[in-house]
Amino acid sequence: MSLIDDAYPRDLVMTAAIFGVAAFVWSGWAQEGPPRPVVWRVVLAGLGVIGLVVAGFAIPLVVRHWSDGTAMRFQGTAWVAYLIVVAIEVVACVALVVWVTLARRSDLIAPLILAVVGIHFAPLAFVFGQPIMAWAGAALTVIAVVAALLPASDIARSFWCGLLGAPVLLLAAIPCLLVGRAALAS
Repeated sequence: MSLIDDAYPRDLVMTAAIFGVAAFVWSGWAQEGPPRPVVWRVVLAGLGVIGLVVAGFAIPLVVRHWSDGTAMRFQGTAWVAYLIVVAIEVVACVALVVWVTLARRSDLIAPLILAVVGIHFAPLAFVFGQPIMAWAGAALTVIAVVAALLPASDIARSFWCGLLGAPVLLLAAIPCLLVGRAALAS
């Protein structure tokens, strides 16, 4: 079984664009409290730049092919389920941030948000028929759990979320971009 289905190449390049931007965002959030050696900031900046490059190649393709076919059906139960899942995710993120802030555990915000992001890829994998989304979601969720369980230190939990999460996003984005781009060109 392949992790990528090229039946809807526009969806693939859109996924690459979103994952590229997400890699940039998570590598940026990781700058909150990395280890002291400057090499970690350079690594995070490199991951962010790669994310922007992926998005920079993907976004023009998405724009040019926006009217092409998509696996997303904007009517029926799948679309309604998708909207409900997104609403639940937003409410969950807000509730979790409020909860950990009130509990004076704001160090858990990044892992909790990453867990929600990871978990939400499971239903999206079914909506879009892209197993790579489920793989990325599972990996991000594991990273979030590990980051949350690490002993407290001067190194922010967001560092681990970004340092490990950005490469996962890129490992999903790059093949989506390459397969989607090739399918659009044919």
